[in-house]
Amino acid sequence: MPEVSPDVPLAPWTTLGLGGPARRAVVARTAEEIVTAVRSAGDEPVLVLAGGSNVVVADAGYPGLAVLIRSSGWSVSAEDGPAVDLVVEAGQDWDELVAYTVTEGLAGVECLSGVPGSAGATPIQNVGAYGQDVSEVITGVTVLDRHTGDVVDLTAADCGFAYRSSRFKHSDRWIVLSVGLRLQRSTTSTPIRYAELARAVGVEQGGTAPLKTVRDAVLALRRGKGMVLDPADPDTRSVGSFFVNPVLSAGAYAHLVAQLDGREPPSWPDGDVVKVSAAWLIEHAGFAKGYARAGAAISGKHTLALTSRGGSTADLLALAQEVRDGVHERFGVTLRPEPVLVNCEL
Repeated sequence: MPEVSPDVPLAPWTTLGLGGPARRAVVARTAEEIVTAVRSAGDEPVLVLAGGSNVVVADAGYPGLAVLIRSSGWSVSAEDGPAVDLVVEAGQDWDELVAYTVTEGLAGVECLSGVPGSAGATPIQNVGAYGQDVSEVITGVTVLDRHTGDVVDLTAADCGFAYRSSRFKHSDRWIVLSVGLRLQRSTTSTPIRYAELARAVGVEQGGTAPLKTVRDAVLALRRGKGMVLDPADPDTRSVGSFFVNPVLSAGAYAHLVAQLDGREPPSWPDGDVVKVSAAWLIEHAGFAKGYARAGAAISGKHTLALTSRGGSTADLLALAQEVRDGVHERFGVTLRPEPVLVNCEL
């Protein structure tokens, strides 16, 4: 069992650099150490932190055991024609893995280049960017079930994937130990669905481009929005997009458009619902890039990113509440936070 330490500050383990101490904390470097640490907690609350890129930790910290995951690595588990299956440890740096897949000619996650955090966090959030969702390539997830104490293998269907969500996101029952991915041997990307990225690589939507070309373009786009971690850039002290794009019924979308004098926000129809750009709603509710209040600010590069500017978690949440309430007052649409809120609420 790795050494357990008392009163460990959590701020250094998060991309926001915010949050008070955990009552106890332990660093787990293998799946076995993760299991041992979590089982040792008994009924004590457990917070699992790896990259810390999608969590907002309260100023009061966490009143339980924080398991700081530092497992790493991946292996090829099977090959079937062009299909290659990988098993990736939960603590593995995600972008390092994506860089490997691009170098090795494995298509399926190239549009997720530059996403901060760990591989184990990707199924929890159903991480997506530039038209790709990780759920499209996940074959299964190995987890520790805290209710039974067993290590179990879940299929992709068991994961309950939805837009930026899964069965894991708001539950402390499941601790991700490793993730299975199925990628395709190819020198070119999967079809590029996202218009901005298609323009950046010079193809039509639905076209393909060399994997490295796509990765480089995604990284450039993300850097331009402050979405690639850079200690010298205060706009990257964030959790990425703070709000998810709202999904509206056809009637709710029609009501929204009726308020806009014929204008229509960027939107993506999907059957009976329409996904609407949260960034557009925020900007048109009067919150521009760089909008600031004490200790927190909207990124100067990307409206969806709320950044810490030397303040506290309370400062960040106050800004988030102001933005959420402003959008609701202007458009009648309620924005939902994308990160996991730890011992705090919005």
